[in-house]
Amino acid sequence: MPNLPEIDAAVPDLTAIFRDLHAHPEIGMEEVRTSAVVAAKLREWGVDEVHEGVGKTGVVGIVHGRGQGNRRIGLRADMDALPIQELTGLAHASTQAGKMHACGHDGHTTMLLGAAQYLARTRNFDGTAVLIFQPAEEGLGGARAMIADGLFQRFPVDEVYGMHNQPTGQSGKATLCKGPAMAGASFFDITVTGKGSHAAMPQQSRDALVAATGLVGQFQTILGRNVAPLDQAVLSVTQIHAGSAYNVVPETATLAGTIRFFKPEVRDLMQARMRAICDGAAQAFDLQITCAFREIFDVLVNDADLSDAWTQAAADVLGTENVRDDSHPFTGSEDFADMLQQVPGAYGNVGHAGTVPLHNPGFVLDEAILPVGASIYARLIERRLPVAA
Repeated sequence: MPNLPEIDAAVPDLTAIFRDLHAHPEIGMEEVRTSAVVAAKLREWGVDEVHEGVGKTGVVGIVHGRGQGNRRIGLRADMDALPIQELTGLAHASTQAGKMHACGHDGHTTMLLGAAQYLARTRNFDGTAVLIFQPAEEGLGGARAMIADGLFQRFPVDEVYGMHNQPTGQSGKATLCKGPAMAGASFFDITVTGKGSHAAMPQQSRDALVAATGLVGQFQTILGRNVAPLDQAVLSVTQIHAGSAYNVVPETATLAGTIRFFKPEVRDLMQARMRAICDGAAQAFDLQITCAFREIFDVLVNDADLSDAWTQAAADVLGTENVRDDSHPFTGSEDFADMLQQVPGAYGNVGHAGTVPLHNPGFVLDEAILPVGASIYARLIERRLPVAA
């Protein structure tokens, strides 16, 4: 089965929606216009219930099928953009300075809208489809905000599914990793406080910058000498800030970055070693160092059986030969993991013709993926909530 014919017929409308969303990106928890567009389309297409303001800017749509079944399946798409200046040159490029849909969430939103239109029109399922349009996926806690706002108490589901575009250059391919599929993530902030001085008389200082730069290299020994070789993990220092003049030894320096992990105990080990290294450096350099961690993403774990459900729906659209369930775990993170901590489900990836990587100012989502993703979402509902013969 290729793309569902009704969804293919809606491609012009879906393309227009996608380009509109792409031209008007909004970053996490600011998706006011995006949410309004989503809610308006759901109401226009006859979705039974539309709930706005879930987790601040999230939207939930409810579609009831033909039968009297009481099972409920959730489908989720993210809506937020990134603080990146777009450099694609597209006719529908971002009109918002410094903001861009560089991860394709505008495409994900459009895919779920396409499924919503189809499901509300055909209702070829027995049960309830819960359509979750989530804000603030990019490290700003949108999933947790919706969950804290009673997402699964107000709109309970038995299973929940999601997907992401992948610019692999291979359109028509889909992949999934069973079990732990995407890494958990912590962000860290480190402040080194020493004693400033004239740069010509550094002996009068306690040099925060020298201590901070030393920490960058020492942290890398954690992966090579503390984390077991078969336990995948990443530690990246991504920011260092210090100083404001050529002739001043700075009083303070700050570091920031992220660790990625697939086991909570590995996360705990890495954090403990970072704290110990900071304590040792503080003593060695006779200054103060504070080290704080924020838990941003859980490990995304795909349920084995429901992974099969996702790949079967994808195979209905793309063909069995084009769908794989043996991809390797990915050290990127995704806050759909928080939803999977609450409800079993699965999360897969759909390839497209673009090859510029995600989170790049030149990223372009291949619009041909829109009816593909919409059809997979719709088939998930029809497969998991079949109408009795």
